[in-house]
Amino acid sequence: MSGEGRHRRGRAADRGTDATGLRRGLSITVILIGVFISAVDMLIVNIAFPSMQESFPTASLTGLSWVMSAYAITFAALLLPSGRWADRSGRKQVFLLGLGLFTGVSAVCAAAPSLEVLVAARAVQGVGAALMAPSSLGLLLGLFAPERRGIAIGLWTAVGGVGSAAALPLGGLLAEIDWRWVFVVNLPLGTVALLIGAWSLHRSAKERGPVPDLLGSAVLAVSVAAVVATIAQGQSWGWAGAEVAGLSAAGALGLFWTVRRALRHPAPVFEPELLRIRTIALGNVATGFFFMGVGAMALSTILFLTQVWQHSTLRGAMEIAPGPVAAALCAVPSGILAVRHGVHLVGPVGAAAFAGGGLWWTYALDGTPDFTGHFLPGSIIGGIGFGLILPALAASATLSLPPERVATGTGMASMSRQIGMAVGVSVVAAVLAGRPDLTSFRAAFLIMAGAAIVSGLALFAIGPVRRPAPTGPAAGPQPEHMTRATTR
Repeated sequence: MSGEGRHRRGRAADRGTDATGLRRGLSITVILIGVFISAVDMLIVNIAFPSMQESFPTASLTGLSWVMSAYAITFAALLLPSGRWADRSGRKQVFLLGLGLFTGVSAVCAAAPSLEVLVAARAVQGVGAALMAPSSLGLLLGLFAPERRGIAIGLWTAVGGVGSAAALPLGGLLAEIDWRWVFVVNLPLGTVALLIGAWSLHRSAKERGPVPDLLGSAVLAVSVAAVVATIAQGQSWGWAGAEVAGLSAAGALGLFWTVRRALRHPAPVFEPELLRIRTIALGNVATGFFFMGVGAMALSTILFLTQVWQHSTLRGAMEIAPGPVAAALCAVPSGILAVRHGVHLVGPVGAAAFAGGGLWWTYALDGTPDFTGHFLPGSIIGGIGFGLILPALAASATLSLPPERVATGTGMASMSRQIGMAVGVSVVAAVLAGRPDLTSFRAAFLIMAGAAIVSGLALFAIGPVRRPAPTGPAAGPQPEHMTRATTR
């Protein structure tokens, strides 16, 4: 072959390599956009509540709380089944379906003429988020070499955390224009990601397996919704009333039936055998309670700043922002500490600090606005606690699992997080709905602190955790401390 021919082949190979690199980079970007917008939409509506109250003046706070809870409940109930469906039907197809559904329904949310339409659209939006979340992780892992997949999981988790932190200032800015803009912002991002993803994402191999338990998922969603409705509406309906008794019974029976079905179904809504691992069970308890506290904090702080101190939504969002910033600064070193010293030590410290933030607000805040002296210290203390505990919660869901089960463990922890958040919001909405005065807000901050303390105790009860030993011929001999049996 002539030198010129070899030169042409070399240039063609370089172009092919460049195209492959570009496609991989665009694929990673598209996946992370989906992770980002689904995380943002979990908390951004809390900031928009004061603006929504102006659009729906006849709606109660408990009614408005369903704008968040409906999303969280459907998201939680469909996370694991959608992951199995993605494995069976192809992760690219399921991810793009979820992204398209999420984006399209965002337009319905933005144009909702009534609270009922908005809540229904948010429930459907949660379905789209549930389709995206597990398939996005599977797609992202496929773009990294096996030895670098820890980086992929860290990137996926970090972008979700950034989305949650960005929800507060971004939501405040958009809600200052109109609350509908918190949904409009999804349209350009989602549309561009859909168009690029249709070209850049690779089709994954389909796997054989049992059909996901969609009936169990539906019953779980309805059961959690019944429990949340009981909490949110109990005060207005009367705790001794027939509605509360009926919904409580329906929720309890539905949850009992879901557990029984999970023990027998080949592809259940959650995997009971994972909950038999002590670390995983306690980690999910810790996650659920901690995010119950987060839900209580997210709703009570913005309403306190806008209703008691009479600050604008944008100013309130900016005043809350130092907490997420402190959390982001602490998250990476906390992850290192959790691996080095154990989630059972680092996690409770974070839980105690988060509870300390709630306790500070309980006793320091009053009707006289004083951001620097009274609100900011609690925000910083709570933010540090959030940053310290978050990696410990993530680690508790996965450290006891072999690599092939990490995605399942992450999905189960995400389900616990969404349910905890929905319960926390509903509890605080019920507390504030009856008499939104200083005493009620102090009760809400105590709920935040109490939930965090329970979470910390659950993490402490885990004790030292060791990763399971690698399997297969490449694993090689392992040190004794790495082959110790998993805590059960």
